Parts: sequence; C-alpha cells; structure tokens
Amino acid sequence: MQRHRSVWLHVVLGLCFAVSPTCRLYASGLIWALGMKFAIDEINNSTSLLPGIKLGYEIYDTCLEPVVVIQPSLLFLTREGSTGIRVLCSYTDYQTRVTAVIGPYVSDLALITAKLFGFFLIPQVSYGASSEKLSQEEYYPSFFRTVPSDKSQSKALVQLLDMFEWNWIAAIGSENEYGREGLGTFSSLATAQGICIAYEALIPADPSVPQDHKTLEKIIKYINETQVNVIVLFSVDRPVKALLEQWISHGFSQKVWIATEAWVMSDIVTSIPNIQTIGTVIGFTIKGGIVPGFQDYVTDLFASVQQESFCRASWEYSRDADSAVLGPQCSQCDNVSLHDVAHLLENQQTYAVYVAVYSVAHTLHQALGCTEEGCPKATVKSWQLLDIMKELQFTLDNQSFQMDQFHSTNQGYDVMFWSWQKNSLQYIPVGDYRESLRIDTAQIQFHTMDSQKPVSTCFRRCELGQIKRVKGFHLCCYDCIDCEENTYQKDLFCTDCPEHQWSPIRSAKCYDRSERYLFWDEPLTIGLLVLMLFATVLTCLSAVLFLKNLNTPLVQASGGARSIFALLCLLLMCLSLCLQIGKPSTASCMVQQPLYTLCLSACFSTFLVKSLEIVLLTEFTSCPKSFLLWVTQKRAWLVVAVASLVESMLCFWYIYSVPAFPERDYKLLHSQVLIRCRIQSWFAFILIHGYTGGQAFICFLCTFMVQTPAKKYNIARGITFSMLSYFVTWIAFVATYSTVQATQLPAAQICSGLLCALGLLASYYLPKCYILLFKPEWNTVAYFQLHQGGAS
Repeated sequence: MQRHRSVWLHVVLGLCFAVSPTCRLYASGLIWALGMKFAIDEINNSTSLLPGIKLGYEIYDTCLEPVVVIQPSLLFLTREGSTGIRVLCSYTDYQTRVTAVIGPYVSDLALITAKLFGFFLIPQVSYGASSEKLSQEEYYPSFFRTVPSDKSQSKALVQLLDMFEWNWIAAIGSENEYGREGLGTFSSLATAQGICIAYEALIPADPSVPQDHKTLEKIIKYINETQVNVIVLFSVDRPVKALLEQWISHGFSQKVWIATEAWVMSDIVTSIPNIQTIGTVIGFTIKGGIVPGFQDYVTDLFASVQQESFCRASWEYSRDADSAVLGPQCSQCDNVSLHDVAHLLENQQTYAVYVAVYSVAHTLHQALGCTEEGCPKATVKSWQLLDIMKELQFTLDNQSFQMDQFHSTNQGYDVMFWSWQKNSLQYIPVGDYRESLRIDTAQIQFHTMDSQKPVSTCFRRCELGQIKRVKGFHLCCYDCIDCEENTYQKDLFCTDCPEHQWSPIRSAKCYDRSERYLFWDEPLTIGLLVLMLFATVLTCLSAVLFLKNLNTPLVQASGGARSIFALLCLLLMCLSLCLQIGKPSTASCMVQQPLYTLCLSACFSTFLVKSLEIVLLTEFTSCPKSFLLWVTQKRAWLVVAVASLVESMLCFWYIYSVPAFPERDYKLLHSQVLIRCRIQSWFAFILIHGYTGGQAFICFLCTFMVQTPAKKYNIARGITFSMLSYFVTWIAFVATYSTVQATQLPAAQICSGLLCALGLLASYYLPKCYILLFKPEWNTVAYFQLHQGGAS
C-alpha cells in the first residue's frame, strides 16, 4: 500500500489577529474542512480511482490574514522531512512536501499563494476564489478553481437587474480583492447595459475602528439619500453583517438587496437580529449540489469525537506535534457540537470543495496511469499534473466537469430567494444562470404592500427612434426624446436622412422616398381627362360642322376657313395639356408652355383679324378700303401668320435660352419627392403668355364697345365674351396658383386651359353651331343683310 504526498486544504476555520494567536470558530470553514476530509476518505476507500494509494492531507487555518497564510505555504514548498527551501538552478526534479493544494477560499489570499505555487508549478485548486485576475494564466499558471469567476457572476447580476427593469441602483463592495475587483467588473458591465449606479462605495475592512465606523455611517446615509430601491452588495459576509446591522439600527426603509454567493447563505448574515426587516433578498449561489452521504458522515464524526478515547488521543497527538506545523490552539473548537453546524450541512459551497479534491484525484489517476488493478507509477512530480489538469474532464455524481480555458469549472449559479415564514428563513430556488438568466418571478414575494416588484428607475428604456437626453447630475439618468421627422436614430444622436430618403417621427432608419407627380390613374387626373375629352369632342364636332357649312353666310361671317383653323389650334391646345400628366421629362418640360401658348396665340390671331375687321367697319368707317383688305379675303391669312410667327419666335427663344427643366423637390413633401417642371425665367414665361394675353386684350378693346341695334345678330359680342372668359380663367388660375399645393399645380393648369377652351367654345362657336343645326333659316344672305349687326 502506497501513501501519496499530502493534499492541502486551505480553508478558514477561524479569525486570527496579528497580536494574538487566539482563533474564533468559523462554522462554515469547519464544514468545508470536513467536506475535504470526507472526499479524501471516499477516494482512499475507492478501488477504482487510486487503487493502492492513500492520499494524505494537512489542514491549516489562514485566519483571513496574508501574513498567516505565508507560513504554511512556504512549508509546503520544502522537501519532505525538511523545513528549508534550497536555491537551485533547476527545480525539474525538486519534490515538494505536497503534490497539490486545495484552497484558499478568498481571492486576497489566493492571489498571494498562487504566485508562490505558480513558481514551483504546484497545482492549486480553490473552491471559492473568484477574482477575475486569477484567470490570467501567464501570471498564475498553476491556479485552478471549481467556481465561476466574478465576471460570470457580474453578468448574472446585470441580467437580473435588466429582467426586473431596475436601472437606478446603489452598488456596494467589501474592502478586499473580492469586493474591489467584483464591484469594478459589475460596474463596467452595468454601465454598458445602461444601468445607472446612483452611489458606489466600499465597506471598510474593520468597522469596529472609529474612523472606519464613520465611513460606514456615511455609506449608509448616502444610500438612503439616493432613494434607490435596489442595492447590490458585492461583498464577503462580515462587511455585509456590519452594514446591515447599522441599516437595521437606523430603521431605514426596506429595500431589495441583491446578494452575491459570498454572503447570500452565510449564517453570519442570517443570524443578525431583525434581519427579516431589511426587505427582499435575492442572490446567487454556485450551482452544485448536496454531497451524498456527507450529513451522515458528519453526524458519525461528531458522535465519535465526544468519546473519551478520541479526546485523549487527540490531546496526545497535539502534545507531540510540531507547534510550527500544528498552529495555535483554538479553545472554542473543543466545544463545537453537531447542533452548531447542522444548518450548514446542506451548504452548496461544500460541493465545490468536494469537486476540487476529486479533480486532483482524477488528475493523479491519469498521471500515474492507474487502472482497476493498480497504479504503475509510484511517484509523480507536481508540474507533471498541470498539462493533464488543463484538459481534465471527469464525471462525479452523474455530473460532468471540465476545466475551461480560464482553468475554471463554470457550472453556473442558482438564484435564491430569502423566504421568511414565522421568523424562519428558507432559501427558495427561483431560477438559475449559465449563459443566460432564467427566473420564475411568481415565486418571489417582494416586501411591498402588493408583493409586486418595487420600481427603481431614473429612466425608461428608450425605444427605437429615441435618443437619450441627460437630466440631473447623473450622466446615466436621462429622458427619451423622439427623433424628429426626416431624422433617424444613429448611435446616440438623431441624424438627418439623406436627401433622397425620409423617415417618420421616432424612426431608427430612413426609407426611400416615393415619387410624386400627376399620375395618369389618380381620380383627379381621370376627371380632367374626361373634361378634356368633352372639350376635344366639342371642338372636333364644331370643326366638322363648320367645314360642312363652310360656304354658308354664317360661317363666312365668322371667319370662314380661319374659324376651322382656330378650332384645330384649340384642339391641339387641349391635347397639349396632356404634357402636364405623368412623370416630367426634359422634353415635356421644355415644350409644355411654348406649345400651349403657341396654339392659343394662333387661335387668337383669327379672332384678332375678325376684331380688326369689326372695328374698321363700325368705328373707323372713313378709313381707306385698302386697310379693310388686310383683314378680309386671303390677305387676312397673312395677319394670322405674322401674329403666330411672332409668338413662335418668342417660344423658340424660350426653349433655346431659358427652357423649363424637371426638378426634384425633397423639401416640400415629408415622405415623397415632388418631380415638377421648374420655370427657369419667370420673365420669359410672362412674355410668351403676355403676348397671347395682349392679343386677347386687343380683341376685347375692338369689340366690347360695338353697338348693335335690337334684334340684330352680333358677332362682335361673341368675341367679347370669349375674351372675357379667357381673362376670368387666367385671373382664377393666378389666384389658384398662389394658394394650391404644389402637387396640384399641373392639375390647376390643365383645368384652367380646359376652362379657357370651353369658354371660347361656349361664347363663340357653340351659338353658331346652334344656328347651323337648329335655325338653318337664319343662315341666309337675306337674313344676314336684314339682321346682322357688327359685321358683314
């Protein structure tokens, strides 16, 4: 039977002071020590894990003091049977007193011991040191642990706060490595998640010191003044005890306390008088389990230590042992009963100790090449275990364990809720965390009147399309402001959309603008097309009727073939209005106005000839007959041609020099781009339309004063009313143009052009069509010689 080198368990059995060798019992530490002993006894009794090998162990109390932890650590680095450490060039063949180390529990001490053991590459497995610093393999190459790191717990804390929508909190840590590093990691993750920490502080290490007591009082005062309803305590249990005792003594209001695994199930905290008055406690415990058979083991052990033979043997061993190895005597430990530790037997932290011991045992199993028959190798160096432990995978109680890249077995956390029933505390598991948080909120009864979660917010979560505006003195407190129309949320600001895009109010992205112009299929356009069809049909019918009766007195008196020419120009003018419909193009914009005005001007030139004829016959009877020849017979066509040529030249200049062109207006409509023809020169626009208006005005002047005897047919009056309809139409158009929406301007121009055409038809051509169709007896030379006035 071989006896392997010792495996050391570094636990806290009591609290020591530098000035005194006296220790005070720390019940949790005792249970962890017994858990380690139980695991070693199981392994030594196993016939498959390390057959033929018995593990030895030495247990030392660190007293939570760095000075105290150094002595046994240096002792483990000596050769077996010696008390000194030799200085060598190479320690490859150096065999230390122990093969592996279990512990310590707290990060402050683990950081010290990990440096020492890392130099000799002795595997060290902690069951409680969770500092993120220990994950740095380059500094701590031989450190391992069976608990998650503080960063993992910090992520869980942030997810818990986020799930309950608590973003206005206080964060308090303990003045040690665990509290400082854990609080720092938590604060950075919480801030990144948008959680506002109203107050952050560290609980002094020894609140019994007057100065530290004042600091603690100040911390409690500030927490109360911030009026937060949620407090995160990233601390070990003793500082939490000091803080909560002061909180209870001041009678402050109940809060939600978020606990870390270091104190959520600590008997030191739960034994505080009136602890149930602090409010709601929700915390995390390392996911593990109950060590099978451990309760019976401890019960039997306490039964055996009460026997006289055990006490006598223990006293004799203590007398003969080396005081440097044994350490100071703890008088309280002699009076510990099962009743003192019974409530801790189900503490899940013991399972982490249990797993730590088994991780070393499984590493030794592989290093020694053990089989069911035995272990071929007799010895193994400590450094030979490291590579095996880095890749270690093993099964324990049907659970799989594996060391990750940070040398941790991250089994996750259970979420615990403190439930008080008749002044008795029960730990209720309400969820768990591995990569994400899962909580059954229905099991949590908060301290509020309605048992619902309290509100602890300084802001609400901004939705998409909103940005934060800081309020008050805390930069993380803000109001949510909607991004305005045509702006969108981009990171922390509202950014203008590109010109070709738009966005509604409170938008997180921009959308492409749709094009807006006068579409062929919209109801307004269809109505105008129906009106245009009506005008063109009337014009065509009138032209056909005039052509059929071309040589009759009425048609000849109205201008003869020139009337048919005018009707054709009027028809072309109506059709040119179609250029206002559809998507404007360079060509359509260029010819819209010139074509319209040229057709109307050509039509008015025939009226001009007739008006001049009327005025010469009625007002200037003494003028030479040669003048009259220019407005009658075939010479009248020359006047029409000259008048139309002038307008043509103006239109050619307009097209060549200052043509209208399609323009995309992004500012007028919020979600569309308006495509319209932009007039480049209003002077040119007025000039080409003004020439037509000038023709109409001359026609009006020449005809409106002509007097006609009663019952005489008056052609002049038809021209007068035609011109009046033209003026009224354009006055209405100018008034409409300045008030109507820009999207409706093409429709307004079409409407005005059609009304102008219908006015000309109704005032001048349709009365003559009526005579041609229904009063043919009037269409005779005799009738006109008898009844006509104003023209021959």
